[in-house]
Amino acid sequence: MKPLILTLGLLAALPAEAGSFTPPEGCETFLTVQARGCRVSNHYRCEADAPGDQWRADFDQEGVFFLSHVNREAEWVESFEFNPDVRQSLDDGAADPAEFSKLLSSGRDDFAFSLSRTDGQNTEVTGFDALTGRSITIDGVALQETEFEYTETDAEGTILRQSRGNEYISAEWRLFFAGPSEYRDGEAWLPMDGSPVKFILPGEPGFAATQPIYECGALMSS
Repeated sequence: MKPLILTLGLLAALPAEAGSFTPPEGCETFLTVQARGCRVSNHYRCEADAPGDQWRADFDQEGVFFLSHVNREAEWVESFEFNPDVRQSLDDGAADPAEFSKLLSSGRDDFAFSLSRTDGQNTEVTGFDALTGRSITIDGVALQETEFEYTETDAEGTILRQSRGNEYISAEWRLFFAGPSEYRDGEAWLPMDGSPVKFILPGEPGFAATQPIYECGALMSS
């Protein structure tokens, strides 16, 4: 894995008008996803990482805004937010690690783990993912629907964030994709839907795009 400062600098420097995503040296992009909510994500893997590790870079109209790193079990390893730059990482010794394999085999996976941030905020996350038994095909890709719920609290037990709703998983790619859900960061539950619209593979038009194309006009109007 490239040094943290290099990875952050490379991605944060990509302008909003850039047409093609370039991952860090030693990494290869394997999937681009254009989603609802004016977001496009580029998924990539790096030679220096553990087998099964994957990265995702999320872009809106202004450029990259989020970077995440998961392992083979789709377990949160680390993530980065930009402007200001903040790294959030998984603490060792999770009480109940997230397990993609368990979700596939049993239909449900509960989790409980701790996260640390470079801005000094340490949090606890608890929740579950469960298969609903419903399958859906989006842009020719077969996915399984999940329902999920999670709560993130600070060291004193104060609820900081909550989310619930549905997501989609690909057993082949071992990835979660956003779906219709609700998010609470304060007093009210707010609806969200970042569902994938188009999956783009290497060699196809729009692969490695850094400009989202769906629902952007609606967001600008609002």
